[in-house]
Amino acid sequence: MAYEVEAPKYLRLAQTIQQRIEDGTYPPGTKVPSENQLVQAFGMSRPTVVRALELLKRDGWLESRQGFGTIVRGRPAAAEQKDRRGREMLERDESQTPGRLVVVDQVPVPARVGSVLGLPKRAKVLMRRFLVEVDGEAVELASSYFPAGLVEGTELGHSEPLGVGVREHLEGRKKVRFDHVTERVSARMPDAAEAELLGLPDGVPVLSVLVVARDASGQALQVSDVLLPADGQELEDTYRLG
Repeated sequence: MAYEVEAPKYLRLAQTIQQRIEDGTYPPGTKVPSENQLVQAFGMSRPTVVRALELLKRDGWLESRQGFGTIVRGRPAAAEQKDRRGREMLERDESQTPGRLVVVDQVPVPARVGSVLGLPKRAKVLMRRFLVEVDGEAVELASSYFPAGLVEGTELGHSEPLGVGVREHLEGRKKVRFDHVTERVSARMPDAAEAELLGLPDGVPVLSVLVVARDASGQALQVSDVLLPADGQELEDTYRLG
């Protein structure tokens, strides 16, 4: 059973400041609001604000300058690397990707997908499941879920591979605008169907990358569960010690 746990306050504040840097509210080279201003604006305690700022400094979004305060550095190069999975999901041309579309169907919404989309239990969503294969070997299983209201008037429900990325298709057909992506990585055991498609023997776990694409208001437009055989993955990160 999967449990949804709300992120701590300092992390949610850091994500909000990060989003404001990305949308230009806090341009590179400018000062971020003072600790007192952030406390007042967000109704959070000073320790929460301090911890959020320290996290953003550690990850390269902000820096402290003697005599100037806390300055916006902009989007770190490392962050560009980290978001490739979500960007790839939105821009993937299925017709040009090695692999096959294995399922296009209305299915009961999985619990954690439903919580992101704000749907009740037993609600149905459209699922597009694509198996990526390299030299005949399955390397990724991507299951993308879409709310019913977003599917009408599109080709998402068709059983043929899309000839453009989902983002381009939906922005052209539905006049929605994708703004940002959140990714959550966890490990779990695959179910029988997932293990069979990925060709995994019993007992081999998968890495699950939950990719949530949202518009500027925070409304989720697409949720994708990307499964990668865990025995073939290696995660690496580089960060500054401040």
